[in-house]
Amino acid sequence: MGFENILVEKEGRIGVVKINRPEVRNALDGNTLKEIEQALERLERDEEVGVIVFTGDGEKSFAAGADIRQLREKTAMDALLPGMSGTYRFIENSSKATIAAINGFALGGGCELAMACDIRIAAEHAKMGLPELNLSIIPSAGGTQRLARIVGKGRALDMILSGDIITAKQAEAIGLVSCAVPIEELWRTVKEKADKILAKGPLAIKLAKLTVNRGFDLDMDTALMMEKLAQAILFDCDDKNEGTQAFLDKRSAVFKGR
Repeated sequence: MGFENILVEKEGRIGVVKINRPEVRNALDGNTLKEIEQALERLERDEEVGVIVFTGDGEKSFAAGADIRQLREKTAMDALLPGMSGTYRFIENSSKATIAAINGFALGGGCELAMACDIRIAAEHAKMGLPELNLSIIPSAGGTQRLARIVGKGRALDMILSGDIITAKQAEAIGLVSCAVPIEELWRTVKEKADKILAKGPLAIKLAKLTVNRGFDLDMDTALMMEKLAQAILFDCDDKNEGTQAFLDKRSAVFKGR
């Protein structure tokens, strides 16, 4: 499958989706979002892939946000369609671990794309923000909800209402990214994180994501019961036996996802 606006690559068991529109700072138009969904569907089906990384081409921009030219034409009915929000929910619900390698500006929809990933790692020169209120609209691809859940309501409201653009180091300080590293170390850091994840049981990764994401807004008793049910499934799987035996044998486990 050929793509016009993204590049899809594999490095071992790591799948990479790279936004490739440097002439518009990797802005996210409708076609780009469709291609991201198609790429994710392909990588979800690829049993060799265990981690999916989202990034942008070059060193200037991860994703500069929605294409403003298309935004001008939006109507009230457009806002009710899945659109960008649907794409990001698809990413969030991926059965595989996802990492945003933030190589530059991540603004508006670009910041929301990063927040839809499980883990965010940024280059030190990167900047992040949700400046939508400057256009008299709100962040509506999950920004109002995910940012508050990641950094807390107070900080989220500060960023959204002011439209402030923050540095990677500031994002690290408030927990919006896991770490900020020099650009030349970004891929190495991302790959090290991916390799750590790839060493874990695939079923455990899927159920850990499901339990955290689905349990986050539930009452504690219901969330804990979900956790117990997920653990019950894992206790009855071959990979649990392999993991525990490998630990006792002082060797690396060989998980098979069953």
